[in-house]
Amino acid sequence: MMQLDWPACPAEGYPPSEALDISMPPGVALEWVATIDSTNAALMRRARAGCLQPTLLVAKHQSAGRGRRGHTWHNAGGLSGGPMAGLMFSLGLPWVSPDADGTDTSAKWSGLSGLSLAVGLSLATSLHPDIQIKWPNDLWWQGRKLGGILIETAGARRYLVVGVGLNILVPDCAAAKTFATAPAGLTELMPDATALRALARVATLLWQTLHTFLQCGFAPFQSDFHARDALRDTPVILDNGVHGVARGVDATGAWQVQTAGGMVSLTSTALSARPIGVAMPFAGSQRIRATWHAQDDIECCV
Repeated sequence: MMQLDWPACPAEGYPPSEALDISMPPGVALEWVATIDSTNAALMRRARAGCLQPTLLVAKHQSAGRGRRGHTWHNAGGLSGGPMAGLMFSLGLPWVSPDADGTDTSAKWSGLSGLSLAVGLSLATSLHPDIQIKWPNDLWWQGRKLGGILIETAGARRYLVVGVGLNILVPDCAAAKTFATAPAGLTELMPDATALRALARVATLLWQTLHTFLQCGFAPFQSDFHARDALRDTPVILDNGVHGVARGVDATGAWQVQTAGGMVSLTSTALSARPIGVAMPFAGSQRIRATWHAQDDIECCV
């Protein structure tokens, strides 16, 4: 057990000092910083410099949080009166890419495909039974976005970084109107939730999930994911105008859409889709796309 102690800083809107035990295996460094550009970017810089130590890096504030395709991640802390309005962390660990040594292991599983779903399932399981996962990388509650996940690799694909952004408080109404999907906050489900308490709840299972995934791929998580699939049996429309119904994911985490012409499997940027008949409170329909490549780029939080 390791202890993370965040001192009180009333002038910056932090809550009273609290220290919680974070359960992580020996050899995993646990670090926190008051301000950083991006926890993912920081761990990736270290990996490129040759430091591949397993590390859990937590920040109170991110000045340059990143999301999918270069989108900015809006720091929830800046929206509701203090950095503690959101939990922001990245977990980095060494891994061997399926193609790092030229060996084709695709017969076993397809790289990182489905990892964001496995991570989302881990977070939802640790936090609350009513949290759902929206393919490929968001946490939803009652049709609103609670958090998101950013998966990246660095160091010649020898280091895996999993970034998590989670709203603890609900972003204020003015800021929320700029989001594609209305935001939710964990305190709506768990009134006594804080960033540290949420971290203490999710850390152990997240570490276990990553190791299971890197050994076995997404298949062990498929059935549990189906129970929390926010878009299952939802009508959608593909880029080419074809309508269909979302039918969950396969054993690799690929999204399955039933169309009049058969089942379409979405695993890359070849196709994207948007839900129809699902309320998007502020900005209308939201496009859904996943990208799996050398430096995986999966959308982060709000």
